[in-house]
Amino acid sequence: MKPTEPWPKWAEFSLETAELGPDNVQYKKDIAAEYGEAALRKSWLAVCKQLEILSAEMAEKQTSAIPELTYEEGINPSDELKDRIRKVGCFVVRGTIPKETANRWFSDLDNYVKANKERINGWPVESPCILRLYWSRAQIESRTHPRAMSLHESLNKLWHDEEDKEKTFAAPLSYADAARIRPPGTPFTSLGPHIDAGSLCRWADPTYRKVYDAIWSGNPEKYDPLDLTVRKKANTSLFPGSAHSSVLRLWQGWTALTKAGAHEGSLMLYPDIRTAIAYVLLRPFFQPPADKADIMDAEKWIFDVEDPWFPGVWREKSQELRPDAFPHLQMHNGLVNIPTMYPGDTIWWHCDMCHAIELDHQGDSISSVIYVAATPTTPENLAYVQRQLKAFLDGEPPEDFRGGSIERNFKGYPGAKELVLNGDAGLRAMGVSV
Repeated sequence: MKPTEPWPKWAEFSLETAELGPDNVQYKKDIAAEYGEAALRKSWLAVCKQLEILSAEMAEKQTSAIPELTYEEGINPSDELKDRIRKVGCFVVRGTIPKETANRWFSDLDNYVKANKERINGWPVESPCILRLYWSRAQIESRTHPRAMSLHESLNKLWHDEEDKEKTFAAPLSYADAARIRPPGTPFTSLGPHIDAGSLCRWADPTYRKVYDAIWSGNPEKYDPLDLTVRKKANTSLFPGSAHSSVLRLWQGWTALTKAGAHEGSLMLYPDIRTAIAYVLLRPFFQPPADKADIMDAEKWIFDVEDPWFPGVWREKSQELRPDAFPHLQMHNGLVNIPTMYPGDTIWWHCDMCHAIELDHQGDSISSVIYVAATPTTPENLAYVQRQLKAFLDGEPPEDFRGGSIERNFKGYPGAKELVLNGDAGLRAMGVSV
């Protein structure tokens, strides 16, 4: 969003409704005991200083801060492009899917929805644009399309795993997620700035905590956001909740079925991955100065491990980010609109990235996407996909979305017999042994 625009009125949480359990204090004390106040403060000061530079850059660059790749660049990125992706953590890949195919998928999805409208669960309740559907033909084909799967493998290979030098983890799996059809003029008050892949578990799960070892150790510049070695073992759903994916998605993604740009109900991203997540992790250890005039002076913040508050944290929800709770992020500058998407384009963002959905759709046509992530082959992911296969065969919602629609009796439900999964690679991605 442009720095001059008013801050959208997303539903916001406050300190008064935050979870203040005594175990919260212990998580802070455990981290402080392991790494020390000096190291945490060193990182805090370095990260806040870097954010000053980043926020100024993003205020100027806005949407142009997000790289736009051709499909060929996505499949075989140059070293320079890889470095830029590692820095910003998000990018668009143009023409991932042929336009005519994406148009057909939208038509199929739209017809499927219209034929079963009374039986489809949607969210949020007041304006159900996110459709809790998982097994329409368009969704399954979009996850296993040959061009998509080749891209997923390439994007997974941007990561590395010291225990898997050959990068066998890069073989993509098919994670069933929802779809969205948002008509113009439909308000959407939910999904303000947030980070997926859990919230409190980043501090509470000892393994997840180790992903960010360099940050806790006073060396945030050495944090490698594309290191899978420890992250693959982290418990992102330590605290059960409907917002938590139990599958590790290295890159969350949208496949566009229609055109949508800024102010058309589209996505917003904070195009920095290393510094932003470091700030979010360090923020609970520091209390703001009494004088609000000093709020941006990081040196005047007070180290405190006795306060149980973790800003923007509710165990069963994703990490929420509010400008007043995370002032150094300067989200008025840093939260930017993604480039205009066209049918068949895809947008990708790192699993630790701050993102949001625009409140208003001021365009003149429907904005529709299918949620398709780049999902690696890890033992936990593979086990989930094999359980997910049974849900597909039964026409039921997958494990992570138990509140979804039961589709087996829907009009137009493709079922397993009619479905083409694009060859052996598609079958493997769905958990079918070949």
